[in-house]
Amino acid sequence: MSQENPSKDEQSFMYLVGTFQSSAWIAMGKIKNPMTDKIERNLDQASFYIDLLDMMQTKTKGNLSEYEEQMLINTVSELKMNFIEEKKKPDDPVEEKDAEENKSEEKEPVSEDKSGEKE
Repeated sequence: MSQENPSKDEQSFMYLVGTFQSSAWIAMGKIKNPMTDKIERNLDQASFYIDLLDMMQTKTKGNLSEYEEQMLINTVSELKMNFIEEKKKPDDPVEEKDAEENKSEEKEPVSEDKSGEKE
């Protein structure tokens, strides 16, 4: 489903939806925060952006083109499904992963002598 020549209002609407969508992805830790260049996870903030898009969907019902309406429905649905998956994960998986990597680095490697016995 594509639209060849969207009006200025349609372009602005799609840009607004895309902005909230990107902000939600960043808050869910799905993409890097361009300001910090880090993956950060803030599910309260992600929920806020999803709620804004959900509210826009409710308030604009009957006032959007079919394309705009479908784009908004798909965006909200996709974000909600990903949000549910993120809620199932531990609170801070990035820090946990870093801690696991540090533990494995702290272990001294086991070396073998030429006879095949461990030292």
